[in-house]
This record gives sequence, structure tokens and C-alpha cells, in this order.
Amino acid sequence: MPQYTGTNAQEFIDEARKIINKAQERGVSLKLIGALAFNLHCPEFNHIHQKWGRVFTDTDFVSRAEYGPILLEVYRELGYRDDEMITTLYGSTRMVFDNPETGFHSDIFYDKLDFCHELPLRDRLDVDELTIPLAELFLEKMQIVQINEKDLIDTMMLVREHAIGESDAETINGPVIGRILAADWGFWRTVTMNMEKTETLLEQIDLFESADVAIIRERMAQIREYIDDAPKPLAWKMRSKIGDRVKWYKDVDEL
Repeated sequence: MPQYTGTNAQEFIDEARKIINKAQERGVSLKLIGALAFNLHCPEFNHIHQKWGRVFTDTDFVSRAEYGPILLEVYRELGYRDDEMITTLYGSTRMVFDNPETGFHSDIFYDKLDFCHELPLRDRLDVDELTIPLAELFLEKMQIVQINEKDLIDTMMLVREHAIGESDAETINGPVIGRILAADWGFWRTVTMNMEKTETLLEQIDLFESADVAIIRERMAQIREYIDDAPKPLAWKMRSKIGDRVKWYKDVDEL
């Protein structure tokens, strides 16, 4: 059956909640990532998704690697089938599921997101009830080297909806962002580059009121302050001297 897609985020969120609840019954932490996580965390501004015509395609999650065998059982109980080849080859880092009855597709990543850069998630997986923490949601999008408009708009929504601070309670945790980027100059380079792209696109689109644009700009500046103020180790400083002369990111391979 073809993969189901749609513009109604709620039906995907309902499916995600069903999977999360089933996993929690088995004592498993399973947290939503991707566009649906942004939609869920931005009740005041997720209308931007509808206004922009955002299409949803799947439910994406992060869990811990040791939960893989249990999650395989959970998904099968919910009518999903795993891609056996991917489970065999990549099962310790990723699994892919499809529901032949509904057409829903679902991905699970374990312990981290490892795309253009490595975003660790294992130790902070239980900070939020349903998703990875807001700081990590911000970095999930900002780590994409070949970033597109939908990812930049998701970031704008998140920053407009949430204050920047030093906690995780519906707040984008600035020190966490600063600490992660201080550990990897390449990650820092991509994120700061994409923050500039976000502000440039903000001036070119007509999705936010002028007052909202000002708030997004102010909060992006606050995030940049936390990034700049985070102490940088010697290895980071040495890599920064090389700069863009050496490739600083990984190419993302499709499964």
C-alpha cells in the first residue's frame, strides 16, 4: 500500500500518541521528532504549517538502542511491519516501519541523530513528555547543511512560540545549545550559517506579522549570545582556524 501523506497534522499526532502510549506501557521512552514535534509544541503558531501548505508524511521518533527488541514487538502489535533488511543492517541505530492497512510510515532512531552532524539525545531523552527537548529540536533542523524552506519555517515557528532561557520547561535551553556546539566547530559552522539563512528568509516570506518577525529576530540573537559565550576548547579553536577550507560536515546517505 502506498505511503499515506496529508496536510492534517492532528491525524499524524494522534497516531504518534498511540505509538508512544503503547511503548510507555512497556516501559520504553519513545520521543517524537521532526515536523510533527514542532507542530505539537507550537499550538499558537502551528497555523503557519497550514498557511504554508505543509504536507506530513510520517512519524519519526528517537529511543534508546536497548529498547529496539521491545519496540519491534510494539509496532507489530499495532499492525506495522518493519523493513527487515534495514532492521538487519542498521537495527542498532535505526528501524523503519510501515502499516499496510493505513499507509502510515514510521522511523525510529536510536540514541542520537547522525546526519550532517551528530546530535546526542540519549541522556536527555526523558526531559519532555512527548518529544525531544526544544533545544535539540532547534538543532535537529539547524544541523542540515542543504537546508530547505520548510525546515527554516519550522525553526521560525519554534523560536516565535518559545522564550530562550536556561531551562527546558517550554523554553529553548540556550546553554544546552551552546555546550553542544562548543564541542564541534563543524556543527557550530552549520548552525550559525543556517541561523543567518533563517533570518534572511524571514524577510522574504509573508507568514508572520511584523511584531512576530521582531520577536524571532530578538530570540535568534539571544541564542547566538549563548552560542558565543559557551567556552570553546583548544580543539575547537584550532579547527576554527582551518575554517571552510576543509569540509566540516558529513553527506547524508539515503537508506
